[in-house]
Amino acid sequence: MTKKIILSTDAPAPIGPYSQAVEVQGTLYVSGQIALSAFESGASIEEETDQVMKNLGYILKEAGYRQRVDSRDLILADPENGVEFYYLRPRDIALYVGTGELEAGITGRDLLIDSGAKASEILPLDFGASTFRFAGPAGKTWQVKDIAGKRIATAYPGLVSDYLVRNELKADVVRLDGAVESSVRLGDADVIADVVSTGNTLKKAGLAIFGDPILQSEAILIAREGTKLPAEMEILLRRLQGVVTARQYVLLDYDIPKVSVDQACTITPGLESPTISPLQKADWVAVRAMVLRKDTNRLMDELWALGARGILVTDIHACRL
Repeated sequence: MTKKIILSTDAPAPIGPYSQAVEVQGTLYVSGQIALSAFESGASIEEETDQVMKNLGYILKEAGYRQRVDSRDLILADPENGVEFYYLRPRDIALYVGTGELEAGITGRDLLIDSGAKASEILPLDFGASTFRFAGPAGKTWQVKDIAGKRIATAYPGLVSDYLVRNELKADVVRLDGAVESSVRLGDADVIADVVSTGNTLKKAGLAIFGDPILQSEAILIAREGTKLPAEMEILLRRLQGVVTARQYVLLDYDIPKVSVDQACTITPGLESPTISPLQKADWVAVRAMVLRKDTNRLMDELWALGARGILVTDIHACRL
């Protein structure tokens, strides 16, 4: 197999163990590019992770904290709430929290495990979900036990190494910073371990997913292991928990004949108990209950069939339960 390494001085130089591009037997494999020119800084970290940062900002805003106006601001003081926010590379956050430089941080579960930092998960935040899986050459029946003694290419060597130890498997972990799915065809690995969404990119590279997911990741709140959160961080935790819970639930209001209220309450029991209020119409009552957002339409159908009318759904922005 003949390889030709491609290097252009007009593009950013490789900052890790990879090439800008490699030509193999007439096929050109180009590495992922960052938002920089070869000569000056281009897009900011926030622009490169735009949607995740927006989601994070929405949650913190709903929790009552100040948020930056300019995405280039990397430090934001919120004296009213007694906190400071630092906007860092996602891979660095767990390290700063683990060493005690930061008292808490928001990062991905995959990045926390991969970092090996002395930090632990406090609260899942219900956004930024991803699935981490193994994939190998299509056409072969793979099982997880088959990776023993193989070369595994990944951008998350710490996470994969942790998985191997927990499952008593030995394999060579090859760290790559991009284009992991091309490593098998290039001859640098036997299988890969990477974040998978639809799997279409893997199929195009001649790979197929095998085994159970290595990890289900999402954005999480973390703190240093073995330390007690200060009062301000306890408040942050409660507020974030309130926002996360509020996004999972809605308020369901409806009117229903008194004779059917007991059946209705079994459909919408609420968290503690539904609120029941009398109506001017003597044989009817109004009911209010918190229900899971994902169940809303099914519950409305069941209530309607039971005789409920005036069924309304209201979003909840924040709560304390």
